[in-house]
Amino acid sequence: MRLVFLDTETTGLSPQSGDRIVEIGCVELVDRRATGRNLHLYLNPQRSSHPDALRVHGLTDEFLRDKPVFEAVADQLLEFVNGAEVVIHNAGFDTSFLDHELARLSLPKFANCVEKVTDSLTLARELFPGKANSLDALCKRLEVDNSNRTLHGALLDAGLLAEVYIRMTRGQKSLVVEVDEAPALPEQVDTADLSLYTLPVIPACEEERSCHEALIAELEKASKAGAIWSRSVAH
Repeated sequence: MRLVFLDTETTGLSPQSGDRIVEIGCVELVDRRATGRNLHLYLNPQRSSHPDALRVHGLTDEFLRDKPVFEAVADQLLEFVNGAEVVIHNAGFDTSFLDHELARLSLPKFANCVEKVTDSLTLARELFPGKANSLDALCKRLEVDNSNRTLHGALLDAGLLAEVYIRMTRGQKSLVVEVDEAPALPEQVDTADLSLYTLPVIPACEEERSCHEALIAELEKASKAGAIWSRSVAH
């Protein structure tokens, strides 16, 4: 099974208003293991980022000016995700931007270019209803180290999402154990003969006995009915 975890950074919140993609990050897993094969693209959006978006990703106009436009990398992106289940956190946001970019090139929608699109935010809401389910919140809840995430970065976030997704679906926090991972049980378990062992008995010293008696006396005072064990156990 081939999974690709994808994240984008954009100039703003609305592709309908002309906002564009400035960064794409993809991390590949095969059979739930990282292959080391990633895709990381910076893009020239041919417009400036909204100040709020710039504070999130930190990608300035100067940095992006010499980067390729989406059209120049579209084939590279589609080849990377072809045939994969693509996992995206809040998938509707990222796919809306990808769909607008693809539509500019008269290409099919993103979901039609991959095997499947899975929204990890929907999964998180099913697992943790009523709780915060941002990527940062999930990293904290599932003990995924995101200390390097001072700014949002598409490749970094895609890698964090991969770790979060594995833990949500079958990680160490999961109660599900695959059949081939279950430990083999012995056919017969011998019963230990406890009569073969002599357990040492260590009597309390005088100081310990005095402390115990003082504690019992305090309990007797605090209890109207008296301490039951003081009547049933000889001192």
